[in-house]
Amino acid sequence: VTATDADEGMNGHVKYSMKKLLDLASELFHLNSETGVITLVRNLDFEERDSYELEVQARDGGELFDTAQIV
Repeated sequence: VTATDADEGMNGHVKYSMKKLLDLASELFHLNSETGVITLVRNLDFEERDSYELEVQARDGGELFDTAQIV
């Protein structure tokens, strides 16, 4: 996930976090809070579940944020 902020200094620094994790998502996915890169913690099993939903929030150094839903 990528978000940008045109502000300079700390107000332009974007950090990422996962919101509204469903079921096993927190055990399966890792979100790098600095880069927004989502990686697998372990292999996915299609027989266990055929899809996952994550909600990622990008927040700048001020009060602004936005979210993205990843399926």
